[in-house]
Amino acid sequence: MKRFCWLWVALVWVANPAGAAQAREAVVPAWRTNAVTNEILVANEEWLDAKRGRTVPVKIYAPKSQAGAFPVIIFSHGLGGSRDGYEYLGQCWAAHGYVAVHLQHAGSDDSVWKDAGVGQRMGAMRRAAAQPRNAMDRVQDVSFAIDELTRLNATNSPWHAKLDLKRIGVAGHSFGAHTTLATAGAAYSGRSAAGIGDPRVKAAIPMSAPVPANKRRLDEAYAGVKIPCLHMTGTEDNSPIGDTKAEERRLPFDHCRNSDQYLITFTGGDHAIFGGRDRKLGGGKDAEFQRLICQSSLAFWDAYLRDDAKAKEWLITKFKDALGKEGVLETKAKK
Repeated sequence: MKRFCWLWVALVWVANPAGAAQAREAVVPAWRTNAVTNEILVANEEWLDAKRGRTVPVKIYAPKSQAGAFPVIIFSHGLGGSRDGYEYLGQCWAAHGYVAVHLQHAGSDDSVWKDAGVGQRMGAMRRAAAQPRNAMDRVQDVSFAIDELTRLNATNSPWHAKLDLKRIGVAGHSFGAHTTLATAGAAYSGRSAAGIGDPRVKAAIPMSAPVPANKRRLDEAYAGVKIPCLHMTGTEDNSPIGDTKAEERRLPFDHCRNSDQYLITFTGGDHAIFGGRDRKLGGGKDAEFQRLICQSSLAFWDAYLRDDAKAKEWLITKFKDALGKEGVLETKAKK
């Protein structure tokens, strides 16, 4: 049996609502002829997957506008996180015409560490990361969320006719990036990619993705990824838990060969820059990194969920100028 052993990690970062608003407002979608910033509706819901007897809490960021149906982005948090994290991304995407659905994954969420003593929290996180069931549950949470959104979109609910479910993207950080790539078709725990990927997903953004321990079979591990991906990492993006080194974060980009691939490497960026932590903890560059994360991700979603040729051209030719000395963009077209 073919097996690919994965290592993943994320930590819990301090929420920064002011930073979320500033990162959202700082994005200027230059490729759009009409750059409208929407007012945002935020809703918390608890969804029950009756087939698995599993509750999936969600936090939804959506444009308040009732005009038309909006593409959907499903976001998967890192190990020890919750639906309340990564607020700046939900705010940014919703402000520019997307419905962002932030999932909370029981078994690998903040319940892992909340009841543990201060000296036991890292051990609790490692044990949660080592359980293959948690990884599988996460991927199934994504597919269940799409099922539930489909139901809500078709019934008399607040989301009726508000969702464009032919245009779905998935994003995630660290363990959430593992979830994202598995949903996109990466091989996982010896199972074929076709067995766990969700064909309803059209594009993906894995941030700080972990890599398989067996690095000799990476082409095989990522062969099933056949949708465009925007990979993100930083030159200091070492795993706080686990063995993935910063220089290895690019390996999914290098070995995904069946679709358009992009890689942004932020100069000096560590594992925490994607989480929206408090700038006092992260230093002066976090605000700029988050602005660039919002801007590049929005261009990517526009390019591949809205089929916007101008957004794709801007991402390939102009974003390097926006990055300046803050990072490097690499691109790879489908062969």
